[in-house]
Amino acid sequence: MNRVVEIREAGVEEIVDLRHRVLRAGLPRQSAVFEGDRGGSTRHFAAVVGGTVVGCLTLHLNEWEGEPAYQLRGMATDDTVRGTGVGMMLMHAAEAYVRSTGVPMMWCNARVPAVGFYLRTGWKVMSEEFDIPTADPHVRMTRKLR
Repeated sequence: MNRVVEIREAGVEEIVDLRHRVLRAGLPRQSAVFEGDRGGSTRHFAAVVGGTVVGCLTLHLNEWEGEPAYQLRGMATDDTVRGTGVGMMLMHAAEAYVRSTGVPMMWCNARVPAVGFYLRTGWKVMSEEFDIPTADPHVRMTRKLR
């Protein structure tokens, strides 16, 4: 990629339009605002190119099997940068943040077409396929960080 990509923490208002366009197209914009988005332990990350948000993800402090874990939600990349490494850059930033907190686990509900990306970044499939009515088929995945 020839463009400079800045990966940084962001406010939910900076990323909601990309989330809506990529993950909730055809639904009301408000459907791209998730419960917990404004929580004190929630972190949003943006990939920015030339002042435009081209990628995002959100980390919610949650639990996995009764232990503290960060839930990754709302990961999206704009079509113009898909396949260029922006998603990988966002994932590395998210993992670095989670490691810095001492929480040893991440989990997500991954859309089936994105499973290959998650597998390449060290995630493991933990469930059978299931449907989320507004977001197509998913599987639950985890990533141990230590």
